[in-house]
Amino acid sequence: MNAQPSVRCLNCFCGFFLVLASLASASATESVDWHAAKAPLMTRWAADVSPTNALPDYPRPQLVRPDWLNLNGLWDYAITPDLTNVPPVFVGKILVPFPVESALSGVMTNFDEHSKLWYQRNFSVPTAWRGRRVRLHFGAADWRCQVWVNGHEIGRHQGGYDAFTFDITDALRWKGAEEITVSVTDPTEGDQPRGKQSRKPEGIFYTATSGIWQTVWLEPVPEVCVDRLKITPDVDAKALHVWAAANTFSDSIQVKAVASVASKEIASVTGLANADLV
Repeated sequence: MNAQPSVRCLNCFCGFFLVLASLASASATESVDWHAAKAPLMTRWAADVSPTNALPDYPRPQLVRPDWLNLNGLWDYAITPDLTNVPPVFVGKILVPFPVESALSGVMTNFDEHSKLWYQRNFSVPTAWRGRRVRLHFGAADWRCQVWVNGHEIGRHQGGYDAFTFDITDALRWKGAEEITVSVTDPTEGDQPRGKQSRKPEGIFYTATSGIWQTVWLEPVPEVCVDRLKITPDVDAKALHVWAAANTFSDSIQVKAVASVASKEIASVTGLANADLV
């Protein structure tokens, strides 16, 4: 399908030449005295973990964008009864993205079905992001999660193993400190998928992992953008199927996918977003 000059195009840079151009870390300097708790079994790598290097890697290698902000690091935390509906007085620091039961979180405490874990931290939005939509990503939080930005509820998510995203643009002040607050409850022994997690780890069962346990990060995106790529090789046909899922159902949005080897283009295809391209 040929692209029309009047049609807006999204350049869908496939996994062949996605390049990580830069990384902005929101936790470049941490002045708080933090240390990991002492667990019965610690690996030799635990000593290398600090608030400035907690999972600094780009969290979505199959769809890299150059602008992003890593929110891993030290957050304020508190644990309250699960019926508490307003942020409490925070009692200490927790290292995100390590579960509250883990030594590397710095907390290492038991968390039961009658409790609610609260997180809070401040961040600043780069001025260069103004004019774009800002998304807040959670790689995973176990289990039921509620999120506020600057006191405005942004959304809720239920599920301990899947990533989720909120558009927080309309809640931003765009000057000074912005505030994120998160609450998490985790029954563990309830009906949710939980693997071998247990409140009483023994035998084949292991300690529960509650709260944020994957990278939290921000990224700016244009009003219309690619949300997800599905790339499927067809070896017999010597072809590659590309599905670029855009954040719109418009039938006028086109994408272009380019495959290259050693910076040399070997194939390309242009067609509608949210459709199979070969």
